[in-house]
Amino acid sequence: MSAATTKGSPHPDDRRHPRGGLYFDDFEPGVLYEHRLRRTVTQMDNMLFSNMTLNPQPLHIDAEFCAKETQWGQPLMNSLFTLGLMIGMSVNDLTVGTTIANLGMHEVKFPGPLFEGDTVRSTTEILGKRESKSRPDAGIVEFLHRAYKQDGTLVAECRRQAFILKRPA
Repeated sequence: MSAATTKGSPHPDDRRHPRGGLYFDDFEPGVLYEHRLRRTVTQMDNMLFSNMTLNPQPLHIDAEFCAKETQWGQPLMNSLFTLGLMIGMSVNDLTVGTTIANLGMHEVKFPGPLFEGDTVRSTTEILGKRESKSRPDAGIVEFLHRAYKQDGTLVAECRRQAFILKRPA
């Protein structure tokens, strides 16, 4: 990161963690981030994730089953892969190096289908934050993550709380 300054104030990137994440102090409720990373999902993503998680659901891994026995006519992307991808897309922009731990995820929804060949983009809205009661060097931030495919269809959303470092004194 550059050390550029303007009239004595640090360049916005100089306030980030050396790895690029924002500190607890930097999160403002109501701010919406549109993440830079996007990804086209593949059959291999679906197969690898489903196999690594020991999920034999034919809805994800059996094209013939899907063509003959489902309303979709093709395999759906594994929803937990979609969840992980959506949250993962936010890490570079928001929390790399500053997350202590994920504290929970709730209100996880998959309102639209995601298929092989779709391209995913994501956003994160900061819903709120509060000081930690147990650690003066950290706080809890609540995020609302949303993922969309290329036509704008919402395919996933999740509220998540994370334990985030405060900026060192």
